[in-house]
Amino acid sequence: MPAMESGENGAGETVDTDLGPVGLVRAGSGPPVLMIHGTPGGTDSSLAMGRFLVAGGFHLIAPARPGYPGTELGERQTIDDQADLHAALLDALGIERAAVITWSGGGPSGYRLAVRHPEKVSALTGFASVSKRYTPPDESLDERLIENTSAGNWLLRMLARHAPKSTVSSTLAAEGDLDRKELKALVEEAMSDEDERNVVLTMAMVVADHKNRVGGMENDLARFGEIEDLQLERITAPSLIIHGTADIDVTPDHGDHAAATIPGADFLAMDRGTHLSLFVHPEAGAARQRVLDHFRPVT
Repeated sequence: MPAMESGENGAGETVDTDLGPVGLVRAGSGPPVLMIHGTPGGTDSSLAMGRFLVAGGFHLIAPARPGYPGTELGERQTIDDQADLHAALLDALGIERAAVITWSGGGPSGYRLAVRHPEKVSALTGFASVSKRYTPPDESLDERLIENTSAGNWLLRMLARHAPKSTVSSTLAAEGDLDRKELKALVEEAMSDEDERNVVLTMAMVVADHKNRVGGMENDLARFGEIEDLQLERITAPSLIIHGTADIDVTPDHGDHAAATIPGADFLAMDRGTHLSLFVHPEAGAARQRVLDHFRPVT
């Protein structure tokens, strides 16, 4: 039996697996869905993004990958180490099979989970996920100061709390190649929907927590730059790939590659969608419903 601290339904806990302790949050009830967060990310970002799964009747399992708050990096540095840790977590929780959804930097370990432990994955959704060798986009000096310094992080936290619309606008602008008209419309949409707004503001707060996530981020980027082949052609789980066509964080060719390489994969290209288009986009609701429908028959 896993050793646990705290509880379920959004509260944090620690589970001892055969490969070491993992911090996670769980919410909801129903068939299990493992949500693998991005770079940066954590249980907080997965909980915000996974609310639609909970509302759709699923049990959300949102672990912190190694190097992020709740899970020490330790020796679990490689992509395959992390894939094996995902499988060990499901074993520790007594879950034989789960649907898996990956976002952004969660893609490599999620895809490798499906390759290395196919019996554990009932269905797979890769949203805006890294699927091959990845080099991060160039950042401006202002972006580096905001994201990587304590003063910049403090300012971003203050803006998220006291100027949410401005924060939503700057966050979405950084996640997609949008013109001013497109960005304005997207910001208005996010501000009018509490769940959408919460996802964007949560991501801003994640970015503003650099000191607690830098270990995971640095390890991720080092490992993603070494990727030669994730062997996506070996994935047997029913797969749905979703990617925004205006994503500048993980560019659309990653979605194209996954969809073309995973046997039988369905592909949803979200027109003019940013890196957060599953949550903020004119067709976001329909896209999330497609994820729910993809998971239901096989969970």
